[in-house]
Amino acid sequence: MSNPFLELQNVKTHFPIERGMIFRKQVGTVKAVDGVSLSLRKGEILGLVGESGCGKSTLGRTILQLIPPTDGTVILEGKNLNRLKGDELRYARADFQMIFQDPYASLNPRMTVYDTLAEAISTHKNVPTGEMPKRVSALLEKVGMSPRFIRKYPHEFSGGQRQRIAIARALAVEPKLIVADEPVSALDVSIQAQIINLLGKLSREMQLTLIFISHDLSVVKHISDRIAVMYLGRIVELGPAAQVFDRPLHPYTKALVSAIPTADLGIGGKSKRIILSGDPPSPINPPSGCPFHPRCPFCDLPRCATIVPKLEPLDDPAQTAACIRLKEIH
Repeated sequence: MSNPFLELQNVKTHFPIERGMIFRKQVGTVKAVDGVSLSLRKGEILGLVGESGCGKSTLGRTILQLIPPTDGTVILEGKNLNRLKGDELRYARADFQMIFQDPYASLNPRMTVYDTLAEAISTHKNVPTGEMPKRVSALLEKVGMSPRFIRKYPHEFSGGQRQRIAIARALAVEPKLIVADEPVSALDVSIQAQIINLLGKLSREMQLTLIFISHDLSVVKHISDRIAVMYLGRIVELGPAAQVFDRPLHPYTKALVSAIPTADLGIGGKSKRIILSGDPPSPINPPSGCPFHPRCPFCDLPRCATIVPKLEPLDDPAQTAACIRLKEIH
């Protein structure tokens, strides 16, 4: 991808494990993100999916510099975010924002909607006091809420309304990149669809680049342009959303797609559910070679336990998967 809007180059985020009350000693490392390279174009929506604990939320926070990367670089519009410190990083945050999973926890319960949004606007924008109510009202209308709610507190709203307020807060500084971390997992199914449609609409209208994090493939199916599948801190498959759903390449992606609930109408039968053996390995002591090989139904020992696979295409260069047996299993 020439001149990508956002580029990750071999990003790693490791957390040391220390023991000892007085003399602290490192006894291990949690490899939450372990070498992710990725490029996004401006206005693209990327669905980032995987099981709980695969590192997708840590990757989102690392991109936004909420957690500094252990290694690798995060480049936004040609600017290396890793090198930004202090005020320089604070000013740059107007270009990238985050929407958190639990809007009730991320909103200050002692601040009204007006105060919450006005604070976000004034942090990066010099807006005259008399113009602020108009700005706040416009933000609420943009996310589908009435301006008459501006004097209410978070506890007076439903979960879906609170998430709309959180989205409005993220939009207050007119960002170019938004990372939405499981933004609908705490909401009812009917409300999930509304929030997903809202994010898709805003992304198209404002040319926002959006990283939509979820553990549920069915949630990101209709909003994403591309989907990246994570497993144990690494991207194991990346491709256009429709292709990843219709023809998954990696054995792990196949298992995730097979787990999506579908209506059995008795026409051709349902696709067979793929049950993976065992639990995901610990990021403290990941397996050698392919991280998925202990659970993979197509594992070929000792090759899969010794060779670290790279993202490679099968037929279409737009869809890649990290599996040394791609041609053998397709």
